[in-house]
Amino acid sequence: MEQARLDKGEFADKLEQRLKVFMLRCVQVFRALPKSYESQHFGKQLIRSSSSSAANYRAVRRARSQNEFFAKISIVVEELDESLFWLEMLIFTEIVSEDRLSSLIDEGYQLLKILAKSRNNSSNN
Repeated sequence: MEQARLDKGEFADKLEQRLKVFMLRCVQVFRALPKSYESQHFGKQLIRSSSSSAANYRAVRRARSQNEFFAKISIVVEELDESLFWLEMLIFTEIVSEDRLSSLIDEGYQLLKILAKSRNNSSNN
């Protein structure tokens, strides 16, 4: 039982690190954006939502109850999904090429899938 708990903790550590790296990569995208109004607007929204997903995941790990866990992880899923929206809008508006953002978007969807499954599993318990 102790080994399973350790593995779960290690998994959560790695997930937290991946969310931080995702946020850092979003910041790097923002820094490279043109200075046009729409680029800056989309970029600031991207930074806000990606940093919120990383920060709220820390809160998930410190949840005091199952209800608090579910509420916090729901915020993480929502903010991560919003980050993906802003990345897609940068492509859709032709501000950034799809090639430049494809690996970041792929990582975002992988994280989203993991976190949404965790949320769904928690609501089933």
